Amino acid sequence: MILKSDISKNEYASFYGGYIYLVKSDVTVVEALNQSFSLVLEYFENLSEENANFRYAQDKWSLKEMLLHCIDTERIMVYRALRFSRNDTTELPGFDQDIYVLESEASKKNIAQLIEEYKSVRNATLSLFKGFSTEQLKRSGIANGKRMSVRALGFVISGHELHHLNICKERYISN
Repeated sequence: MILKSDISKNEYASFYGGYIYLVKSDVTVVEALNQSFSLVLEYFENLSEENANFRYAQDKWSLKEMLLHCIDTERIMVYRALRFSRNDTTELPGFDQDIYVLESEASKKNIAQLIEEYKSVRNATLSLFKGFSTEQLKRSGIANGKRMSVRALGFVISGHELHHLNICKERYISN
């Protein structure tokens, strides 16, 4: 069993350290993904449609955009994890989160649709990570010019959404 505390700093780019830090140290990747999943669902399932469209400033993302950003980021990180786990040595590009949010059309979806999409993506992520062997979790590759291990990517997914959940509670609606 590999815990977050087993990960070394050379398994991820330093800018991901803040996300990984937010995850409890005594959990596995699957436990971390399940814990953040529950917290995110609890928050977003309690939002009204009106609140889900809330922005705390005109140039900031709405809560719907925030959730879809987490979904998109998870999909990208999982794709990286799959490629690296299979020993694919192709260097993978980064992505521009602001363009993704701008082009997401999140405001055209209702919050229930976004929650269902989030559940589907997370369940697929959990299925994939549950199937990784210890050896596969330790494998790594290059994405956005930085080396990342498969297991670090799992903790980044969890910590990234915890980061955004904290922002939601601090700057948006603290339900």
